[in-house]
Amino acid sequence: MFFPVSKLLGFFALPSNLLVVLGLLGIVLLATRWRRAGLRLVVASVVLVALLGWSPLGNALLVPLEDRFPPIPDDGRPVAGIVVLGGAVTPDVAEARGIVVLNEAAERLTAAATLARRHPSARLVHSGGDPGFLLPDGNESAVALRLLAELGVPAAQLVAEDRSRNTVENAVYSKTLTDPKPGERWLLVTSAYHMPRAIGVFRRAGFPVEAYPVDVRTRGRVDLWRPFPTIGDGLRRTDTAMREWVGLLVYRLTGRSSALFPGPEGG
Repeated sequence: MFFPVSKLLGFFALPSNLLVVLGLLGIVLLATRWRRAGLRLVVASVVLVALLGWSPLGNALLVPLEDRFPPIPDDGRPVAGIVVLGGAVTPDVAEARGIVVLNEAAERLTAAATLARRHPSARLVHSGGDPGFLLPDGNESAVALRLLAELGVPAAQLVAEDRSRNTVENAVYSKTLTDPKPGERWLLVTSAYHMPRAIGVFRRAGFPVEAYPVDVRTRGRVDLWRPFPTIGDGLRRTDTAMREWVGLLVYRLTGRSSALFPGPEGG
């Protein structure tokens, strides 16, 4: 039940979707006795699209998420396993074309491959199944493991967790599959902006992991005042950030995260 509800909430958590729905509602009202209210909705949607698209709001929302967990230095300590979350491949296109197709989160996989070679005794778990809701998208792990093998990771090191559809299932199914032992060191690889929510969920699931953030989208605080050259770029960045902030709130309220805004210090 949680999965379809989360997908529905996720749709409306994206400002771009919400503003288009607002504008369409305004257009419908133009043909009714509430024409004035409809006109206001249309104007408001256009103004807000411009504001969210060109202004640096998306960066301002994303920077605190990306800065929450600092990069982990290579201190030479042994690693028992690495969990890399899905989201770096486009499985439906990959399946249709017969090739590996990566998206802008590709560093999740390239960084995981580097870690696997650096720690040859560690298990590398790719966690991600078919995230499709109304229509199937294809299985992410099948594509991801193919790429990891091509990048030189031995097959004996690779483990597919191919059932999960969201971050909660990533944590629960990965823990069940790997059965981590007390004292073992496990690294969690995902995009920096997604790391706070992911860490909170893994902690709640009782799977202690260390954050290994990758796929950084901003330069840091210098981007707090940097506008976007196109509306599409700005809306995409704002959508990405808002999905995480809403996800943090919903996961905490539903008891699926250890804290509202998990950090390195615990919680």
